[in-house]
Amino acid sequence: MPDTTAPPPPTLTLSRPRPGVAQVTMSRPAVFNAFDEQMIAELDAAFAQLAEDEGVRVIVLAGEGRHFSAGADLQWMQRASLASLEWNLADARRFAGMLARIEACPKPTVARVQGAALGGGVGLACACDLAIAADNASFAVSEARFGILPSVIGPYVTNAVGKRHARRLALTTTRIGAAEALAIGLVQQVVALDALDAAVDRAVDELLACGPGAQREIKQLFAQLEVGPITPEVRELTAQTIARVRGTDEAREGFAAFLGKRPPNWMPQ
Repeated sequence: MPDTTAPPPPTLTLSRPRPGVAQVTMSRPAVFNAFDEQMIAELDAAFAQLAEDEGVRVIVLAGEGRHFSAGADLQWMQRASLASLEWNLADARRFAGMLARIEACPKPTVARVQGAALGGGVGLACACDLAIAADNASFAVSEARFGILPSVIGPYVTNAVGKRHARRLALTTTRIGAAEALAIGLVQQVVALDALDAAVDRAVDELLACGPGAQREIKQLFAQLEVGPITPEVRELTAQTIARVRGTDEAREGFAAFLGKRPPNWMPQ
């Protein structure tokens, strides 16, 4: 008889494809990398671990197989529809916490998107700093088709594409192709499928060339900035930030390396 007490197999694969880079690959290709409670917990734990790993400068989020992610596992959603409000609230908070963990990661994050990104899969792409898509990618904020709404992913989609585009995607559940996703800002680059890894590598090269402390400061500062009037408080925040950062060892090294025409010491060896 099978051992029913054995833990389920992991839903992620973690790899180090090159110095300074970690790749988190969703590994449920049989269900198009749909995520459930287990994958949410594993994604949260993986990004928490990698955020603290001094050997990691950039994190790539990928999906195994033909598709990036079909979003929420429908069996998980069916269980949720039969559960109590208390269970649903705790479950939704874990999902919200995982997306926040990715978005607030102090290290640059890159979504590598091929095939379908549906529902929560769109949310994962939007939570990353960069999203690079193959030309066969398609995107749909599909929750309303199942009588629910893209609530937890809503802020990330809105931040990526703006309120009107986000509202249209959510209300109609229309599936858009990679070209339209690029046009509305859901992704920042589209390439042929066979060029996807090379495009991700080029983006990683650019990220590794920049100071890790500066990138951490960028993410912290930009998280506090809103589109709109530049108030005295915002001006003071930006002045205080650059004044502090200009005096760091990393800034001194950056200027010395540029003037000395040599790589800075943060470049992976």
